[in-house]
Amino acid sequence: MATTLVGLGLDVLALLVLVGWLYRRRLAAPEMTMVFVTLNIGLFSAVVAIGSGHFPVGVGFGLFGLLSLVRLRSVAFTNKDMAYTFSALVLALVNALPEKHVLLAVVLDAVVLAALWLVDDSGSRPQTRVLRMTLDCAVTATEDVRREVAQRLGREPIAVVVEQVDFVRETTVVAVRHEVEAAWTSWADAAAAASDGTVQPAGEVAP
Repeated sequence: MATTLVGLGLDVLALLVLVGWLYRRRLAAPEMTMVFVTLNIGLFSAVVAIGSGHFPVGVGFGLFGLLSLVRLRSVAFTNKDMAYTFSALVLALVNALPEKHVLLAVVLDAVVLAALWLVDDSGSRPQTRVLRMTLDCAVTATEDVRREVAQRLGREPIAVVVEQVDFVRETTVVAVRHEVEAAWTSWADAAAAASDGTVQPAGEVAP
């Protein structure tokens, strides 16, 4: 029981650092906080329950099989969000394993958090975002597409990829990577910047 409480304390502390500091220092989806906390605490509780010996081994295999099917389906969730989600799961596993060495758990938690801090240095570099944009015209020439996109975004895009051209409906679907303004704090703000066209967030935020 004491080991479980120590593990829970370490897990909560690591989760506070992950969500309260590392994740919130970057342009982030606010909904992901609930995702991180729910998955982390849920997995911690499940592993502790299984490790107590009151559940057969098959339940454990079923749990991890279920986790393999978990997928964030919203297009607003980026690859970086997925990386933070995976880190939250790893922290739960490390801190919930029975008969662990507390020092080892602390070291592993620190390694995971330090890796995120070093790799996701979003604050020191310009943020970029990928938007999927539907233009109300059928365009195939690269320069014409870039011009149409620039008019709607109000700035020159970094890269434009034409995904679909419909000559019947007179529409063009493009994926646009562009620099994010500091004032943008959500995907809704990014979409509002292209209100002249139909815009959906798609892809990752990347430096």
